Amino acid sequence: MKRLCLLFALLASCGSALPRVEPATQEGKGAATARPPAARVDAAQLLADVRALAADSMEGRGAGTPGGARARAYVAGRFAQVGLKPLGASFEQPFALRGRAGQGANLVGFVEGTKQPARLVVVTAHYDHLGVRGGQVYNGADDNASGVAALLQLAAHFARERPAHTFVFAALDAEEDGLQGASALVKQLKQERRDVALNVNLDMVGHSERGELYAAGAHHTPALRPHLERVAAAAPVRLLLGHDRPDLGRDDWTKQSDHYAFHREKIPFVYFGVEDHKDYHRPSDDFETITADFYVRAVETILEALKALDAGT
Repeated sequence: MKRLCLLFALLASCGSALPRVEPATQEGKGAATARPPAARVDAAQLLADVRALAADSMEGRGAGTPGGARARAYVAGRFAQVGLKPLGASFEQPFALRGRAGQGANLVGFVEGTKQPARLVVVTAHYDHLGVRGGQVYNGADDNASGVAALLQLAAHFARERPAHTFVFAALDAEEDGLQGASALVKQLKQERRDVALNVNLDMVGHSERGELYAAGAHHTPALRPHLERVAAAAPVRLLLGHDRPDLGRDDWTKQSDHYAFHREKIPFVYFGVEDHKDYHRPSDDFETITADFYVRAVETILEALKALDAGT
């Protein structure tokens, strides 16, 4: 896996006009003690979505498998329920899988912005996982049912309270096979001359015994740092900035999830995730291992970050 009005002005070179649309830091700052109430999410629905996507019946959601297709159908249904509109003829956007027969498919919906509808913030989370290996189902509750369920909560919020900029919500396929879904989406957005200002990627946000959530990306785009630090100061979890410097070696997450496909095209990103844990890429990554209280608060934190980035406060 692994003022935004001012920010968008700074990043105006990231794209052209949209043709159609039907903290604390890793280095040591801590979160403030006084914390105002966070934006709320539907905790019961959030956990129900993780449970459904991480069920044995999904067979590990491997790209190009029947289990992956069942997960895709579930997410498409939830996209419609929360009030997203498809970015195109339908939510489903298929692409050929590299290196083997079959197709993958992204699910892409949007909420049109009220003030700058031609500028996109693309929120991503991959719904695929490792499938069945050696007779064992890799359910991928944290990796990445947690990110997809979080994406659904964010979509529901912004469908009710529309953002200033158009928010695209994309559940991506084949991340585990080389970021194929993200690469297909970025290619499509580029071909359609979409104006993409920012990618916010969610990958593994549901399991942390230490109560720590990381936001990576500010090293590459320093203009993001003050906005994320203000969110971190009042976040309901310990939000840390880091894991995005090349000198960190394997601890640099820049290339480790779908945001890298955007980064390659010089599109700024914020990647929210937790550090690897004992269940990472193991059959034990089941719903029961989700640290539920942390997870709900982490999604509230991500929601606050998206609101701050959109509103520029």
